[in-house]
Amino acid sequence: MDVDDARTIGRRVRQIRYARRKSLAVVAGLAEISTGHLSRIERGERALDRRSLIVGLANALEVAPSELTSLPLPGPGNGGTDTAVESVRHALMAVNHNQPGGQVVAVETLRARVLAVLDARCRCDRQAVAAEALPDLIRDMHTTLGAGRDVAELLDLTVLLHTQGTSAWLRVVGAPLDLRSQAATLAQRAAQERDEPTALGIATVGAVGVMLTAGAFDLAQTALDAVTVPTNTPESTQLAGMLALSGSLVAAADKRTGDIQPPLDQAAELAQHTGEGNAYWMGFGPVNVGLWRVAGALEAGDHERAVATAQGLHPEAHPNLPRQATYWVDYGRALARARGRQDDAVMAFHRAETISPLHLHRSPLARDTLAELVARSRRDAVGRELRGMAYRAGLPV
Repeated sequence: MDVDDARTIGRRVRQIRYARRKSLAVVAGLAEISTGHLSRIERGERALDRRSLIVGLANALEVAPSELTSLPLPGPGNGGTDTAVESVRHALMAVNHNQPGGQVVAVETLRARVLAVLDARCRCDRQAVAAEALPDLIRDMHTTLGAGRDVAELLDLTVLLHTQGTSAWLRVVGAPLDLRSQAATLAQRAAQERDEPTALGIATVGAVGVMLTAGAFDLAQTALDAVTVPTNTPESTQLAGMLALSGSLVAAADKRTGDIQPPLDQAAELAQHTGEGNAYWMGFGPVNVGLWRVAGALEAGDHERAVATAQGLHPEAHPNLPRQATYWVDYGRALARARGRQDDAVMAFHRAETISPLHLHRSPLARDTLAELVARSRRDAVGRELRGMAYRAGLPV
């Protein structure tokens, strides 16, 4: 099997299945899908675009889910992102070995640098985040924290940096899961040392995102159950809403259908009180609740509901460009499953790529849908646009 055959999740499933010498029938049975469905996934004719199914196939193949979703060599549209990822890796490794190698910096300066990184991420300015800003900031933050001054504020900044900065950026660029896990763990440690509800809540939102990708749904639910955030300020209410949204998505991924709607309703009620906000750079509000409804419907495999929900939203009202890009990716994924809406799916993906190329190029779920659309595409203008996106994402066209 050549390298092109391993550039989608489905091709990787086939590659590992052959190596394990397992039949289609055995793997499909263990994953609770039909052999025809699995065969289409392996041929790239059906996207593998749900966490629950990825986890089911990973268990059937006796591998970690990350073995299926890990990305291949960078595509043409990736630029120098992978060099920046390695710089972040070295910074995280240094911190975890208690040798951060940074400088002791005034807390006011660190605060300004953290805010600059988070603002840049919300503008999808990957160069401003990735170049030297993030690796050096990680080293200086932990070096200064080790000096023992202004500890409370530094711990709060550390939680924000690693949850909304480091881990969030690593997710968008498709970095290996172990790096996201390291960043989330550093945030959790800082939050536990701070021992304050807001810090614990922010860290939990970040950790749950990593656990979802790893297929650790039980750990994610346990983490959510362990934290309580008061709703006595607009900021804490927005954070409580984000935790509720996270709980709904965990339930959808874990196939606990009865547990999906209650936290969504709770989040919607909180959003009516807060209006549109951006506390802790999370962008919680009525628009964000709608965007998460789309994501939950996709995870539950209800593509019609995802399309219907997405059509009634105004993503441009969301304060953060990454979330707008995610909306168009999710809408495209839903449209790809709707009869006669392939061209609309391509246009949705194009909108996502215009806002933030990495949200399309480095998302395993989006890439698999792109590959499926390429397999079904026509040789017209829309087909050419689709193949261009697939090429930039590093997919065979």
